[in-house]
Amino acid sequence: MSNLGQFDCDFYQSNYTIDNQEQGSEDSNTYAYVYESSKPPASEQPPPAFVPAEMLTSSGYEGQYFQPASNPDYYSQSPYIDSFEEEPPLLEELGINFDHIWQKTLTVLNPLKPADGSIMNETDLTGPILFCIALGATLLLAGKVQFGYVYGMSAIGCLGIHTLLNLMSSSGASYGCVASVLGYCLLPMVILSSCAIFFSLQGTFGTVLALVIVGWCSLSASKIFSSALGMEGQQLLIAYPCGLLYGLFALLTVF
Repeated sequence: MSNLGQFDCDFYQSNYTIDNQEQGSEDSNTYAYVYESSKPPASEQPPPAFVPAEMLTSSGYEGQYFQPASNPDYYSQSPYIDSFEEEPPLLEELGINFDHIWQKTLTVLNPLKPADGSIMNETDLTGPILFCIALGATLLLAGKVQFGYVYGMSAIGCLGIHTLLNLMSSSGASYGCVASVLGYCLLPMVILSSCAIFFSLQGTFGTVLALVIVGWCSLSASKIFSSALGMEGQQLLIAYPCGLLYGLFALLTVF
């Protein structure tokens, strides 16, 4: 047992004394002093990268923040405010003018009425499309499905008359103007096809009526072309090819 006690005393015995503790505390104070002396002064330290909003509001800043002021004169002078109110109607943007359509229709129905060249020179296709549909519908009621022939002869006829008018007139005519005039002058042919619904046109009366309608259409078309293109004295020269074109529609209607 004496040996175990001696072993315990030797095992826990150390050379660490109070003097070593005092020396360690002095060394730590020395290191702390060196660290404090190496730090830059507070005035030379860089500002923090992020400052919370609470610190900014509580810093006592009494300046004024920039607030953009509204200018009512700018909005009153803006050109986009009244742009919607100044827009033209939808039918006018689409080129549909019922007054001009009615005037052109009356000009076609009355071959002796002088044509207004400013109105007839417009590329209005609303009336021609309606008259072509009406012609095909009346032929359908008469037992003839001829929509393809109606549109095909109309397109080819407009192309031929357009070429001929450009060769005859000095000012020239647009394809839309030619198609518009020939389409409006198709209205008497619609009357002929409407008569074919109630009685047959394959006879003397039908032949005479078809010739009258062809002359009516040709006279109206030539009158409008000579007035719109300034081709005075050439109405009969224009009426001849127009008569050939409307003669094809008359053959389609009668037979």
